[in-house]
Amino acid sequence: MSNRRDFLKTTMLATSALALPRFARSAASLAGSVPGGVGARVVSTWDFGVPANLAAWAVLGKGGKPLDAVEKGVMVPESDLHNHSVGRAGYPDRDGRVTLDASIMDGDGRCGAVAAIEHIAHPINVARKVMEDTPHVLLVGDGALEFALQEGFKKERLLTPESEKAWHEWLKQAKYTPVANSENIDYHRSLQNLGMPGGKNNHDTIGMLAVDANGHLAGACTTSGMAWKLHGRVGDSPLIGAGLYVDNEVGAATSTGVGEEVIRNAGSFLVVELMRQGRSPQEACEEAVRRIVKKRPEATKEMQVGFLALRRDGECGAYAIQKGFTYAVCDAHQQDRLLASPSLYQTTFT
Repeated sequence: MSNRRDFLKTTMLATSALALPRFARSAASLAGSVPGGVGARVVSTWDFGVPANLAAWAVLGKGGKPLDAVEKGVMVPESDLHNHSVGRAGYPDRDGRVTLDASIMDGDGRCGAVAAIEHIAHPINVARKVMEDTPHVLLVGDGALEFALQEGFKKERLLTPESEKAWHEWLKQAKYTPVANSENIDYHRSLQNLGMPGGKNNHDTIGMLAVDANGHLAGACTTSGMAWKLHGRVGDSPLIGAGLYVDNEVGAATSTGVGEEVIRNAGSFLVVELMRQGRSPQEACEEAVRRIVKKRPEATKEMQVGFLALRRDGECGAYAIQKGFTYAVCDAHQQDRLLASPSLYQTTFT
């Protein structure tokens, strides 16, 4: 775990980043591909990827390791009390319990993850400890919490008053019954106006990818999962090859949206393998989206999945099922770039 000096430094980075204005989707220009050849670069999903990228760039821009950069970067949304899809302010499951998932991967193949962990504000830190201090890749539930506490992490109450209030409001109309696809119905009529499953207000992850000037890559993914999920539900974010995959020989990819659809297609691994075959980052993301839609054409009209890819030369690309997916790009030329991904369907979120 970080020592006190590292902790204070990270806290200051997070605080300064969170003081930045929140970027609206309308501020993003449409771009599926951004050329590489600019040296080190960080990319991440959604509007709040901008302040997260700045924290990562504070490491990478000074010649730091991509693995350190992505870990520091995603800690920003994990700390953001206004972010209800990542970290300590995440919306709970149907039982009112906040469970978090995270994964981290280095381009040399090392990786670690935790799933359904409770009471730990920064699951990405625990995921890295799993990678570095155990022979395992993934720890879950009580076992993940026990490991974290043994490693010196602090046990905290994560259900914030705002999230608890939102949960109680949801309970007024919700039926506590494990009905398949009930989230698809509940989100549309939610009192919290969360909108389409996997959309901007209820998507379940921040994914971040980084490459240094030498082509070394790393990635991180962290989430509180879908709001009001069944207790024990785990999406794609902590699953290496689904929500995140990194390979120094090729590039890296991450996903966002409805994790079940990504898991069914080993989405991020697929994107990297398509790049290995010669597809550009955007072309690879497009093919991965089309495969998901081809398997479930009707279901995917009502949900969002997006992919973000970064090649080892710095070129990046993105593509989504629905209109509205944004991603942030940070390099030496510009640190606050926000782009709107092209999409298969030209719909808008409610």
